[in-house]
Amino acid sequence: MIVYKLLKKPFFGQFMVNWRNPLTENEKKNWKEISVLSKSGAILSGLYAITDNPKATIVLGHPMGKEAKGFFLKNGYTDLLLSNGYNVVIFDINGFGESSMGNFSFYEDIVSISKKAKELFPNLQIGYHGISLGGQYATISFADDSHCYDFAIIESAPTTLDEFWIHFPFAYKALKLFNVFMPKYKTKINMVERIKEAKRLKSILFIYSDTDNWATSGMGKRFHENSAVLSELWTVPVAKHAMIIKSDFSDQYKQKIVAYFDHSINT
Repeated sequence: MIVYKLLKKPFFGQFMVNWRNPLTENEKKNWKEISVLSKSGAILSGLYAITDNPKATIVLGHPMGKEAKGFFLKNGYTDLLLSNGYNVVIFDINGFGESSMGNFSFYEDIVSISKKAKELFPNLQIGYHGISLGGQYATISFADDSHCYDFAIIESAPTTLDEFWIHFPFAYKALKLFNVFMPKYKTKINMVERIKEAKRLKSILFIYSDTDNWATSGMGKRFHENSAVLSELWTVPVAKHAMIIKSDFSDQYKQKIVAYFDHSINT
């Protein structure tokens, strides 16, 4: 997988670093480790925690960053879900955190982890919440016949790779070169088109910020309009990319997440 590591360097090199667990030794006791073989060629590393009398299981897909799955631990997502009656599964997308390096098909990781979640909790519905990178590639995962998700939140997800990487000149040039040599793959990972093939899901909630320049609320509108399943678009007026949880609208945001999951398990 050395070749993939080199090819990914223009895009993700600064974020694919040794992972640091933000949990204390006492907190780690509440989590169990899992590893999953993905069709991306990677061994995915994850953690899961169980709550009393769970309503459902929620898989969390992280944004691009050094924190990887730790993003959800540090920013209160896992505590929010566990305290509201949901089991939680977090994992590192291939090449990030503790997961080994795989190819560029991150959507395979999201499908693979859904199967593991269903294996762990066969009698519970499986929900998904993906942010930025973890949301963008999930839109392709939902077109896969074998995914196990019943409902999902997609947050701060760009509609295409070109529209995101254009903000980063060196990476954008590398992407344009890849597109020349892999035109069929470019079509396969056109997120805003692949959402038209979404299946099995009861619904999708799209969440965006009106001040996010990397994943605009207009992108959320396009996903919403193209979704093959029932969907809703919810926006906040002001928040940094992938950081609505830390914005002035954090409380409303948390309430929206829990309300959506609570509603979804009963429909």
